[in-house]
Amino acid sequence: MTPGEVLLSPKALTLQWQDSGTVLDAGVLRAHCRCADCRAAALRGRPAAVVAGIELTGLVPLGHYAVQLQFSDGHERGIYPWPYLRQLAGLQDVTGVQSRP
Repeated sequence: MTPGEVLLSPKALTLQWQDSGTVLDAGVLRAHCRCADCRAAALRGRPAAVVAGIELTGLVPLGHYAVQLQFSDGHERGIYPWPYLRQLAGLQDVTGVQSRP
């Protein structure tokens, strides 16, 4: 499912789905990056340390399936497919996104 509206602010990514709206915090998005480097670090037990006050600095659409997010710490390799963002939203609503999906 593709969101109808995508809004980027320094603190959050806001997605308007057909049935609901989601606001995902920049820190949550950075902590849950799925790029190869971040996943490898997490598998080694060394997940990326998210800098307090991290901000979103850019967004690049990738077709109709995902976005690539850019962060104030210079990280810009993560690709966030729409289903993954929706999954993060569900976890954030239930648990505050404490675990990696």
